[in-house]
Amino acid sequence: MKRIIIGIVSLFSVAMYAQTETKLPYDQIPEAPETYTSGTVISRMIDGLGFRYYWATEGLTEKELNYQPGNQGRTAEQTMEHLLGLSRVILNSAKKLPNDRTKPQKLDLSYAEKREETLNNFKEASEIFKKSTDLSEFSIIFKSKSGSNEFPFWNQINGPIEDAVWHAGQIVVLRRSAGNPISKGVNVFLGKKTY
Repeated sequence: MKRIIIGIVSLFSVAMYAQTETKLPYDQIPEAPETYTSGTVISRMIDGLGFRYYWATEGLTEKELNYQPGNQGRTAEQTMEHLLGLSRVILNSAKKLPNDRTKPQKLDLSYAEKREETLNNFKEASEIFKKSTDLSEFSIIFKSKSGSNEFPFWNQINGPIEDAVWHAGQIVVLRRSAGNPISKGVNVFLGKKTY
């Protein structure tokens, strides 16, 4: 009887742990701000990116992560690594920090760790930009052994943000080609899963 009780308690503990795991952002797009400012518009762009990335990467298996088109293109996992790097550039700009290329980038994370950090980076950057009314203060700075280069916020839009949208779409195509399309009901227009 004692073993049965211990077994039931163990199962209950595992079930409770599974329910208390950290919920990742962007299973749906947050409510829209009430006002249109430069900061709320950029924030919403990043929220749309986060939503697309969330569903592009939800439930990937080793098969999809390692799928590579016949043209020597990136695998889905390599594309996720690139997106992680882009999310760091976006967040560093929001935090007014340089992207220090003199230090090694930590990319040797698991699929779940890459996904979680990327989504959280998008969320944090979105929250910072949402409060701003002057995006000119958020330049992109790259620091390397040969010096530093600084770019205006305009480059953030056509660079890391749009590049990340592009690559999230590539993951959608890769997973579909590998036989595991994104969940039905993901509605990018409404910003939520409708069924």
